[in-house]
Amino acid sequence: MSVERVKVLIIGSGPAGYTAAVYAARAGLEPVLYQGSQPGGQLTITNDVENYPGYPDGIIGPQMMIDFQKQAERFGTSIRSGIVTSVDFSGSPHKVTIDGKTEIEAETIIISTGASAKWLGLESEQRLNGKGVSACAVCDGFFFRNQDVVVVGAGDAAAEEASYLSKIVNKVYMLVRRNKMRASDIMQQRVKNVPNIEILWNTETKEVLGDEEVNGVKVVNNITGEERVLDVKGFFVAIGHKPNTEIFKGWLDMDEQGYVKTTPGTSHTNISGVFATGDAQDKVYRQAVTAAGTGCMGALDAEKWIAEKEVELKTAAQEV
Repeated sequence: MSVERVKVLIIGSGPAGYTAAVYAARAGLEPVLYQGSQPGGQLTITNDVENYPGYPDGIIGPQMMIDFQKQAERFGTSIRSGIVTSVDFSGSPHKVTIDGKTEIEAETIIISTGASAKWLGLESEQRLNGKGVSACAVCDGFFFRNQDVVVVGAGDAAAEEASYLSKIVNKVYMLVRRNKMRASDIMQQRVKNVPNIEILWNTETKEVLGDEEVNGVKVVNNITGEERVLDVKGFFVAIGHKPNTEIFKGWLDMDEQGYVKTTPGTSHTNISGVFATGDAQDKVYRQAVTAAGTGCMGALDAEKWIAEKEVELKTAAQEV
């Protein structure tokens, strides 16, 4: 197995990873970034991005990620395809295996692996993803103003999505699979008291309708078996996210959902020299701009960590 030694290894692309790369490269740290299984992250399946600063006319997600990548490469980041297959954080340098055949020894590691939305698993849902199907109301709700939409889910996240959308759209149908919600009492009362939110109990999605864009949703009552078609233009799935952190379990401290825990106000994890950024550690905001901000934090924290270690080594050498 070939072995390579680097100062900064960034695992994952997207706003967090590419921003970390820009800062690390400008600091002369010659970062290496592996893009992972979905180069560019979730924004590559987002058609229009209108809420990221610097794009006054908006931009499609894939092009935005190309811009991020070009900027990182401009300052000397080595961007590579490949998937991390194992990690070893037991000593220093940290060891990471790529595609089972290349070992990277890294002084510091910035984790930017993101999180993936949970989906219902319908063919029509995936086919129309980005064409009226979304997992982020804050990102895409604006495109459905004054129209009717569906929100699928029964937890706090679904209630928050429905509440947010109710201020923008004409009507929100909230599909709840059972006869009760999992959301907290306060969130349940909030959606129940909004006039343009209609909760459909014991209701599941059978199919998202449309060819090039969503033009309806076929639902079924799982008690009576009755089917109906909702005349909507947007379909928001809010059944949770799963952080892409499985490979780090056993090494990094995580919460019960798998989000990496960081020291408040920093990107530091429980392993010295390993930093977590973006949606891999953020289950609250999950926006491109906040991910980019933590990517900056990760690079600055890594730069400081490396500088402090160099001082320690020089001091130790002088004492000898």
